[in-house]
Amino acid sequence: MLTSRCFLFLAALFIFAGSYQIEAQDWVRTGTNLGATKIRLAAADFKPTSNDPQTGSLKSAFDTTLFNDLSNAGIFDMVSKSMAPPIMPGSPQEIQLAQWSGAPSNADMVAFGAISVADGKVTAYGYLFDAKNQQSPQILGKQYSDNATVDNARMIAHRFADEIIARLGGIAGICETKIYFVSARGGNKEIWVMDYDGQNEHAITHLGTISLSPRIAPDNSRVAFSSLGKNGWSIHMYSLLLNRAVGFNSPGGTTISPAWSSDGGKLAFSSARDGDSEIYTTDASGGGARRLTAFHGPDVSPVWNPKTNAQIAWVSGRTGLPQIYIMDSDGANVQRMTDGGYATSPSWSPNGQYLAFAWNRKYGPGAPGGQDIYIMDIASKRWTQLTHDAGRNDFPSWSPDSRHIVFQREDGGSQIWTMLSDGTEQHTLTHSGSNSMPNWSWK
Repeated sequence: MLTSRCFLFLAALFIFAGSYQIEAQDWVRTGTNLGATKIRLAAADFKPTSNDPQTGSLKSAFDTTLFNDLSNAGIFDMVSKSMAPPIMPGSPQEIQLAQWSGAPSNADMVAFGAISVADGKVTAYGYLFDAKNQQSPQILGKQYSDNATVDNARMIAHRFADEIIARLGGIAGICETKIYFVSARGGNKEIWVMDYDGQNEHAITHLGTISLSPRIAPDNSRVAFSSLGKNGWSIHMYSLLLNRAVGFNSPGGTTISPAWSSDGGKLAFSSARDGDSEIYTTDASGGGARRLTAFHGPDVSPVWNPKTNAQIAWVSGRTGLPQIYIMDSDGANVQRMTDGGYATSPSWSPNGQYLAFAWNRKYGPGAPGGQDIYIMDIASKRWTQLTHDAGRNDFPSWSPDSRHIVFQREDGGSQIWTMLSDGTEQHTLTHSGSNSMPNWSWK
């Protein structure tokens, strides 16, 4: 039985929560090319080809964003700016490949191009060349144009970076994706969004209450979240196309933690409509409710297997402390995945092979532990720890390429962090106020 103390702690967690040390275990294959030789890639600063006063600032934003995007991809050995030739080739006719393939750059590939501003438009010509292939070096040649703003210069850089990542990495890039999260920086807990790299943060909701657990629809049209209103906790829906709330038939009782199926046709969530917190599914408007669990103790935080939509992972307190379980999407074939401790916040990888979750494996009196992010291989139940000795880590969410995980870290304050899905390259995305419960967009 779940003690009242543990139940209150669990309820508070889900309602009011605001050196790669595993040495690259061979079984971890989440898309980060572990064990593979990384392509050594140089990104030249783009050549300015206009005299418009905006050219300098837009070029700076573009150059910085492109280099950071390629560095963040996790699949390249980037040539540092200090080791790159101090030149800016703007066209295929201007590049001298030997300058990039030779020491100290020793680049396999080089991205370069030109950027200009005219008549209120910013235009970039981007190229990717094989530095070791003198006969037929061109791999990519792209032209981009948009209104001349810093945000658009950054977006053009994101698009070019995604083209490079897709061509060289064999999987779609994530540079144009978004991260939805909860922020209390305005005094209330509202739903916010930012670019995948932490730029362009802004609020979506302005409800003046506590809103939690944002989940973006697969087509990026709507955000589902739980919010505290005069009748308690319920699921709300916000249209990003209409910029306003839209209807959702949320059940009575405390209803929290929505999650979309990958086809956008269904939602899963936790509801106490019948007195005990259980997992339900409905259609996208809240109709056709179906109860999946029926066991004493809280059942919360469902997530679908995005590869098949045939399974759901969730957190249950049915055996005492919260543990991670999976079941078929009709409630059959229940399996317990974690073997003890205090496990919460599951997130299913886009390739359907892994669960990321928060776990304090040494939870309890006399056994001091820490809450860290883990990933588990579904088939074998083998797990590995990604964060170590750095605050209280929670609410992991996978990037759509399965190469990255965003998560919440409390260490003198709550902020959003990101890392590669092998636990390396950890860095913070938010810096102002209290930020929590991130959710990575599907595309």
